[in-house]
Amino acid sequence: MAILILGLVIFLGVHSTRIFADDWRTAMMGRIGEKAWKGGYTLLSILGFVLIVWGFSLARQQPLQLWMPPRGMRHLAALLTLIAFVLLAATYVPRNVIKARLHHPMVLSVKVWALAHLLANGNLAHVLLFGAFLVWAALSFRAARARDSAAGTLYPAGTAAGTLATVVVGIAAWAVFAFWAHGLLIGIRPIG
Repeated sequence: MAILILGLVIFLGVHSTRIFADDWRTAMMGRIGEKAWKGGYTLLSILGFVLIVWGFSLARQQPLQLWMPPRGMRHLAALLTLIAFVLLAATYVPRNVIKARLHHPMVLSVKVWALAHLLANGNLAHVLLFGAFLVWAALSFRAARARDSAAGTLYPAGTAAGTLATVVVGIAAWAVFAFWAHGLLIGIRPIG
């Protein structure tokens, strides 16, 4: 469990500089340069991610069950992860209404993904992993909206074509992951 926690601290810590220390982040980028900052950020992110994967796989070998989620939570989690994939697609597909209205769909995607997994899983490793990501995403979304407000950021209006493409890409990616890739990569088949 210690490896999982260390990975979460490193990964989410690096990803929290804009939440808790945006002025320091800007000053450091000015001092060491943008490329050096991004290089260090990337290396620490990869290290944290590797530790999360390793720590989570170790923790799954001896699970500590905190509660047993009702069977219906798996169905709700499937629906919520579908929404999360559409939100993730909205991050990248240009001119969609979802991004135009919500502004930060990737962070919202992480929130919905983490909540879905918390509802469907009741062991300690899942609670630590997905709970940490849920708290981080909530704080990140709030900070991003505050930065937008302070800067007067405007987002381009979405189009029907952009929104339809977002939904189609999100559903297709969800289907591939839910029916095939999750089992291959994680070892758990949520559907099927």
